[in-house]
Amino acid sequence: MSFAVLSYEGLVHAVSGAMGSVTAMTVFFPLDTARLRLQVDENRRAKSTPAILAEIIKEEGLSATYRGWFPVICSLCCSNFVYFYCFHSLKAGWLKGQQSTATTDLVVGFAAGVVNVLLTTPLWVVNTRLKLQGSKFRNTDLRPTNYCGILDAFAQIVRDEGLGALWNGTLPSLLLVLNPAIQFMIYEGLKRQIRRGLLRELSSVEVFIIGAVAKAVSTIATYPLQTVQSILRFGQFSESTGESKLRSSLRTIKCLLVNRIRTYGMLGLFKGLEAKLVQTVLTAALMFLLYENITSCTFRVMGLSSKHYKRH
Repeated sequence: MSFAVLSYEGLVHAVSGAMGSVTAMTVFFPLDTARLRLQVDENRRAKSTPAILAEIIKEEGLSATYRGWFPVICSLCCSNFVYFYCFHSLKAGWLKGQQSTATTDLVVGFAAGVVNVLLTTPLWVVNTRLKLQGSKFRNTDLRPTNYCGILDAFAQIVRDEGLGALWNGTLPSLLLVLNPAIQFMIYEGLKRQIRRGLLRELSSVEVFIIGAVAKAVSTIATYPLQTVQSILRFGQFSESTGESKLRSSLRTIKCLLVNRIRTYGMLGLFKGLEAKLVQTVLTAALMFLLYENITSCTFRVMGLSSKHYKRH
């Protein structure tokens, strides 16, 4: 079966990736809540993941750790569907049955990431706002929001801030396509290395470990930009330097990074990294595990050989 841009095989990868990511994010969602609070609420005293989760539960209730779950899951499902579909379709079209390389994986991952960012950034802006709504901030400069759901959030943002506000943080997001590109390059590369000479598919443990390693490396490499991205998506960032700020511009990113360093030192760029690493590594590892199993089972049902499946 040839792998065209529009094919059942591309759909299998997309649906498998979306299902795996949604399940994994649901399991580890409270860790992402802790990470976002640490990134956005600069005056919060709690520094560790357990401490901030305990603080949130004590002040806002257990349900607060899953606040904004639905919009996040909707955004994640759409985002991973687009990314996995583009990644595997573009790679199949480029390789035409040949063995992939690290360079190919990186370039294709970057291209898929750009498409994904441009299509899904509005969803991520809205889910960031909804996830932080009702939070008890230590930073008094942060204003509370009052949205009644996803559609109402879209409407209020467009009405009060303009249509362009839905693409807040697009520039750091475009720079951050290096994150999944690096992640998939490492993941696919490690898979090829381990599969050499093997007549079987990778075990669940092997897939889990490979996924965890790939995500850990890509997260650490791009974390400062992820912090800037979260602040821009929330739409409320300090202008204490007195400089004019152009949203989604290199000047804005530079100002936020410099302000962070001046206020908290270099380590301020990595505030919330512990929570992010724990959450994102576990989520990515579980996501890849589910993705590989769903894809493998589906291809077998479709009558495709394991050799065909391994080629990608």
